[in-house]
Amino acid sequence: MLQLSLSWLGLGPATASLWLFLPLAGASCLLAYILSQAHAVYEISHRLRCFPQPPKRNWLLGHLGLIQSSEEGLLYVQSLVRTFRDVCCWWVGPWQPVICIFHPAFIKPVLLAPASVAPKDTVFYSFLKPWLGDSLLMSAGDKWSRHRRMLTPAFHFNILKPYVKIFNASTNIMHAKWQRLASKGSARLDMFEHISLMTLDSLQKCVFSFNSNCQEKPSEYIAAILELSSLVARRHQKLHLHVGLFYHLTRDGMRFQKACRLVHDFTDAIIQERRSTLPDQVDDDVFKAKAKAKTLDFIDVLLLSKDEHGKALSDEDIRAEADTFMFGGHDTTASGLSWILYNLARHPEYQDRCRQEVQDLLRDREPEEIEWDDLAQLPFLTMCIKESLRLHPPVMAISRCCAQDIVLPDGRVIPKGVICRISIFGTHHNPAVWPDPEVLSLNSPMLCAGVLEVYNPFRFDADNAKGRPSLAFIPFSAGPRNCIGQTFAMSEMKVALALTLLRFRLLPDSEEPRRQPELILRAEGGLWLRVEPLSTQ
Repeated sequence: MLQLSLSWLGLGPATASLWLFLPLAGASCLLAYILSQAHAVYEISHRLRCFPQPPKRNWLLGHLGLIQSSEEGLLYVQSLVRTFRDVCCWWVGPWQPVICIFHPAFIKPVLLAPASVAPKDTVFYSFLKPWLGDSLLMSAGDKWSRHRRMLTPAFHFNILKPYVKIFNASTNIMHAKWQRLASKGSARLDMFEHISLMTLDSLQKCVFSFNSNCQEKPSEYIAAILELSSLVARRHQKLHLHVGLFYHLTRDGMRFQKACRLVHDFTDAIIQERRSTLPDQVDDDVFKAKAKAKTLDFIDVLLLSKDEHGKALSDEDIRAEADTFMFGGHDTTASGLSWILYNLARHPEYQDRCRQEVQDLLRDREPEEIEWDDLAQLPFLTMCIKESLRLHPPVMAISRCCAQDIVLPDGRVIPKGVICRISIFGTHHNPAVWPDPEVLSLNSPMLCAGVLEVYNPFRFDADNAKGRPSLAFIPFSAGPRNCIGQTFAMSEMKVALALTLLRFRLLPDSEEPRRQPELILRAEGGLWLRVEPLSTQ
């Protein structure tokens, strides 16, 4: 019958047989693929039986959707930590297992493994690729190793020291705004809004030597950076937007591409302008002369850097690294600093002690400005920063994909190909690691769960820290792929916090914030505090 039905096309029996064979072959290949994948999942699930699992939603979704980007989602993570203490298994749908780790001893073999053994999970980072290119954050293998070596000098103390003046200047601009807004005695301000602009202002000056006055007037470039961060966070939360082809056809996808072009054009123009001022042959004398003439910015260091073979970075590489620094440096520092101010507003006794430490340091100094050498002379303020980063880490978790089997301290094995999610938040709230990380309270600000978190800076006193595992506190990650800019971030937070406490009293808002983990830890509707200029009291 098939031969008769195809005869009008002029197809003979042999051709008709071929038309029958092709769909059968395709169906067979598809079936073989499905069976092989099902067998692989079965093998993996069998090997993962040694890891405990929380109850699933159902067999199809697995645990997907149980951890929301909300206050309730974080409370659920804390409940997992209290229940399992070190590690548990999580299923994203029926196919994808994830090992969640929240104890230093179990983090160690994953996080301290060579980058080739536990590379970054690529699913989330692929969303950033069109914006950040093949930068240190995104790359792997030899390219990552080469870029890490070439970028390390950009964060040397001698490069960072002059940046302290920039931190002072940007903080002063923010405070001048606060003084105007609080002219009648006090002002209710969203810390994230103001501090994000301040950190972006500092970064533009440190990366590009460019002053956009973004804290005082709109900046198209800064608006594009903020929009890109927001769009990536939103895409991460919506599974149907994970497919790149579909995403670029959506309104969000088109906005993302437009903002990318604007950011890339800005960075490219500065690189070309700066490269035109460099001599054809660059040596150490040129580097030193440029450093004496002005503060070396990030672009300068990248343009002047060479690897062990004398090869420089391409313009595309420089753009990727500069864009990554702008992305990674503004949100994380703004989140860290905002939550530090929140914690000190809730604990006036610690706020007053920090303020006294800063006043003693700057006594009789004009102008009141923090210098590089001062940063090591603020021990209690540093303890307060660290305790806030423990309670409210800007980055909640990091992912690694096991390129080979990884053996845990108790002998259990994470199989090759499985994704490991290292919960920084969970580790920082683990009662097996941190005594009294939280206590139950009927008067808790987190009324939905009755959990009051204990903010205790003395955890980071040298005597109290003895014997604590080094991986118990990892706000900047650890191991070969730790945050290369952590000294930059800590320096900026110390300067901004010291000057803020010197000039303002921080008071909690009438409503407690609800935490909202996105790319970084935010607060729903903003993190609002009241500020009072000290000069008016």
